[in-house]
Amino acid sequence: MQLEIAQYYQGGQERHRLETGAGRWEYLRTWDLLSRVLPPGPLEILDVGGAAGVYAGPLAAAGHTVHLVDPMPDHVAVAAGLPGVTASVGYARDVGEADRSRDVVLLLGPLYHLVQREDRLAAWREAARVVRPGGLVVAATISRYASLLDGYVKGYVASPVFAQILDTTLATGVHRNIDHDARWFTTAYFHHPDELPDEVAAAGLALERIAAVEGPLWMLPDLPGILADDARTAQALALMRAVESEPHLWGVSSHLLTVARRAA
Repeated sequence: MQLEIAQYYQGGQERHRLETGAGRWEYLRTWDLLSRVLPPGPLEILDVGGAAGVYAGPLAAAGHTVHLVDPMPDHVAVAAGLPGVTASVGYARDVGEADRSRDVVLLLGPLYHLVQREDRLAAWREAARVVRPGGLVVAATISRYASLLDGYVKGYVASPVFAQILDTTLATGVHRNIDHDARWFTTAYFHHPDELPDEVAAAGLALERIAAVEGPLWMLPDLPGILADDARTAQALALMRAVESEPHLWGVSSHLLTVARRAA
């Protein structure tokens, strides 16, 4: 892992990101998708790049056997303390697991930080190697247009530095934090939705579906109010389920979830 990326996560900016606002909506939608995508359990799940276990913990609580691999030792230490979760230091391109050893492999973070296509393909292929025949690989990616939209929502576009970063991101997908301001995230790759089928195919997997995670709702000023009301949250979840597979909405979602299957 690049030093800059490691320092970003050591700074703790991501530690509580999924607890409120747009981050909470991302978590609820990701969990909602996982609950419908994963086959009946109990499953043996490998959570690659799973950080401190924000999904591994609930998956273990649901009865699955979960092993988490992450490059950050402090993340691994926290995850290993969760009931039912084991964890080890490792990398998406070399997870240290046996061939065909897991029912499901989750890539809910690693593809963000692999700027070169060959490195992303290596992560996809490593997941394909580890998953059992007929098993699933589920990957999260950041949308090519996420920083453009986030830049307007949070006012970042007023910064000449952010504007320079954004120009490169929109043109190439490569997001480089050239002044190391924590507001601008860290070195990352933002996928165009059209890239995902090719990456899946290059790994020898079959694409099952692509779904918008947040859709456009993450930009709503009243999102915290919606999420504070159980009835409004349930309505928002139901409405997003109805349109999550609509390609015309993928570009305005901050994240996409890609589901692929290894041939039986």
